[in-house]
Amino acid sequence: MLAGLLVVPSPVATAAQTELCSGYAGCAEKGYGNRGYRAESDRMWWRMYTGHNCTNYVAFRMVQSGMSPERPWEGSGNASNWGHAMSRITDDVPMVGSVAWWDSNQGYAGSNGHVAYVERVVSPREIIVSEDFWGGDFHWRRITKGDSYWPNGFIHFNDKAVEPVEKPTITGEAAVGETLTATTGEWTPAARRRIQWYAAGKPIPGATEATFTPSPAQRRMRLSVEVLATRKGYAEGRASSPRSPKVQPGTLTAVAQPRVEGTPRVEEVLTLDRGATSPAADRTTVRWLADGEPVRGAEGDRLRLTPDLVGARITAEVVSLREGYHDLVTTAEASGRVEPGRIRTDRDWSLSGTPARGERLVVDPGRVVSPSDAAVTYTWLRDGEPIGRPQPAEDGAKVLRHRLTSEDVGRVVGVRVEVSRSGYETLTRVLEAERRTTTTSRTEVAARALVEDVGTKRKPDVQRRVVVDVTVEAPGVEGPSGPVVVRLDGREVEGRLEGGVLRLVLRDVSPGKHVVRVQYLGTEVVEGSRSSTTVRVAKRPAE
Repeated sequence: MLAGLLVVPSPVATAAQTELCSGYAGCAEKGYGNRGYRAESDRMWWRMYTGHNCTNYVAFRMVQSGMSPERPWEGSGNASNWGHAMSRITDDVPMVGSVAWWDSNQGYAGSNGHVAYVERVVSPREIIVSEDFWGGDFHWRRITKGDSYWPNGFIHFNDKAVEPVEKPTITGEAAVGETLTATTGEWTPAARRRIQWYAAGKPIPGATEATFTPSPAQRRMRLSVEVLATRKGYAEGRASSPRSPKVQPGTLTAVAQPRVEGTPRVEEVLTLDRGATSPAADRTTVRWLADGEPVRGAEGDRLRLTPDLVGARITAEVVSLREGYHDLVTTAEASGRVEPGRIRTDRDWSLSGTPARGERLVVDPGRVVSPSDAAVTYTWLRDGEPIGRPQPAEDGAKVLRHRLTSEDVGRVVGVRVEVSRSGYETLTRVLEAERRTTTTSRTEVAARALVEDVGTKRKPDVQRRVVVDVTVEAPGVEGPSGPVVVRLDGREVEGRLEGGVLRLVLRDVSPGKHVVRVQYLGTEVVEGSRSSTTVRVAKRPAE
């Protein structure tokens, strides 16, 4: 068991190396420790010589770092052999915790070589080591590359690695579309950290930021993050977070609610604006409902309202679908319940004919445009009251005609037209004659003369009168009334018919034959008529 031999014992500064301290006490005063070797130097580590000895000191530091107390190779323990025996882990990259190795007669090493413990890597060209020497003392030294003092290699038995003090964590809801946030943990010594997200144990390409939003590809998978911590001169450290719960489907949010536009009335068309979601749906489906029940055959953004929907409340149900997300169901409602439709025509009904007894009133039919199967009925009216039952238009022309009878005289005759269809407002038209129904009249007149002696012998006088009796008859009118004019020899007397009769007396009629003319002027309902007769007035009273 041999030790390294220092051939440059003088602790002086050169262009390539600087002694920072010397001796256990001297180094301690300057803040450079020996990690307890002073108390453990009388023990053989990896079967190296005790006391001041470069190999025993470095072996102590390796065991202290967690390595086995057994030497990791067979053969010579001389420092010059370390790099050769462990060539598979020896390179020219200095790392904290690695072993700086000098071969025989290299740098400041003697024939047995030299080893030191790398305490710090200032740069790839500058290191700080702690070391002990056979026959010498304990030192800390700064070494720069570019001269013969630089080690021949660095043995990476158990390099000092960046270690986590606190592991990384993931916060947030593990669901598609929801943002998760990862912490990188706490590390010693402080180090640069890089994140990689994993799903089901496999790295997610491009997911290297502190936040990550799961996509449908990660649904039902557990997520984790691995943090790689690096610091110059240290072995990289890795730490993983606990796995998240399985990623659940995301939640779509309605950013614009659907709308139903249009008038809720039979034959009208309702249109649907499907609204919008965040994130945008891949596709949407529509279902129209009437009082909560599906409308048969209704699909798409338009719904033509049919008669069977009268009174129903119409809603549109929009189902938004996106891969990896829960379906979102939103609804929109029409402005009110469905009202009956309005029957449309392009030609209205009219009534023609003379409103007089014996004449006919005739309906000129209108024309229904929609619905084409609407039923049309006609009900003839007398002063607004039905004359008979409603008659369907299918019964033919007879329902369109009405012959005016005596019962209609003095009444306003009309017809009520009704166009009806289930699910529609009944269209009603009432057509009336322009005036009451009139009737003809027949006037009869009778006249008789009355001659009376009303004088004395001393003053003889004769009174002559004509009594005129007028009778008027009018079919449909019982006891017509109205003005009557009686004319005789240029004289004109007016009277008024009551109960169909009138008596007028004309006085001071001259003797002789006279024509009595009677004119019944009529009323709003009864037409006027004329008649005449003759009467003979005597000169003196008959004896």
